[in-house]
Amino acid sequence: MSKIAVIPGDGIGVDVTVEALKVMKLIRDSGVPLEWDEFDYGADKYLATGITLPDEEIENFRDNYDAIYIGAVGDPRVPDMKHAADILLGCRFKLDLYVNQRPVRLLDESLCPLKDRTPEDVNFMVFRENTEGAYAGNGGILKKGTPDEVATQTSVNTRKGVERIIRHAFEYAKQFNLPTVTMSDKSNALRFEGDLWQRTFYEVAEEYPDIEANHWYIDALLMQMVKRPEQFDVIVTNNMFGDIVTDMGAQLCGGMGLAGSGNIHPGKTSLFEPVHGSAPKYAGTDIANPIAALLTVGIMLTHIGYPEWEDKIEKAVMRAYREGNVTRDLGGRLGTSGTGDTVCKYLFE
Repeated sequence: MSKIAVIPGDGIGVDVTVEALKVMKLIRDSGVPLEWDEFDYGADKYLATGITLPDEEIENFRDNYDAIYIGAVGDPRVPDMKHAADILLGCRFKLDLYVNQRPVRLLDESLCPLKDRTPEDVNFMVFRENTEGAYAGNGGILKKGTPDEVATQTSVNTRKGVERIIRHAFEYAKQFNLPTVTMSDKSNALRFEGDLWQRTFYEVAEEYPDIEANHWYIDALLMQMVKRPEQFDVIVTNNMFGDIVTDMGAQLCGGMGLAGSGNIHPGKTSLFEPVHGSAPKYAGTDIANPIAALLTVGIMLTHIGYPEWEDKIEKAVMRAYREGNVTRDLGGRLGTSGTGDTVCKYLFE
């Protein structure tokens, strides 16, 4: 039995999680051994109790669940977003979820803003280092609010952290017989972290002689993603650059409403989330696009041992889009709930 901890979160996170659970229930009823528990961590709980996500709950997730599914967190009533940081970053760091996995997979050519690009042209995987770099929180502010204020933010890169994400990218390429792995950095300007990434990348690459190892500076990589996305199979990069690359990738595929992701420690409890925000002003209006949430269910099911369902969910989503049975932001005629219902229907047709 696979157990999942579900955190609907805030805003439209709650709405899209309802649709995700519809899909999960159907899959469970078809015979897949799934069960889940819902947890009410989010802005409402934080504002009422001051509780974000206790350490003992993270231990519970680690010890008793195979995966964590989260809708979205973020609420303007919490200006510093402490609850969101404690929930998302708390899980990432305390569960050591060092792999951020974001597929860049175009479902239909009409969704791509680039001219004459097909699903075969835009189909690659991005692996972002998820626990180090500029997002590690190493820094501070001196003399805040004065004319002499100084802010520092230090990018932290360890050999262990860099090597394991690069190795994961090569292992993924090997598993799926993909011919290239591309690493991106800014080593011409960020010399010290760049040196570590460059040396580690090419040392690991020597262990995979059948896979071509490529390198682009981050600005050039983004230009190449727009100019010739078909050249990429697997991209691996650091935390900050990966954040930028994956959002660009989402736009190549039709927008953030179609982007799912995994925060993964291979073989251990991992967290899965659609990457759009919580958009609180749209909560409960039945207009939020649930597709990213549904695709994220597929990514999660692959991680816990049911990869066939990722393909089935993707095909159901593609059919719903092509028939116009999706939300208005995708040119469709349905709301959040109707879109979820349609994908559920198409799963078994």
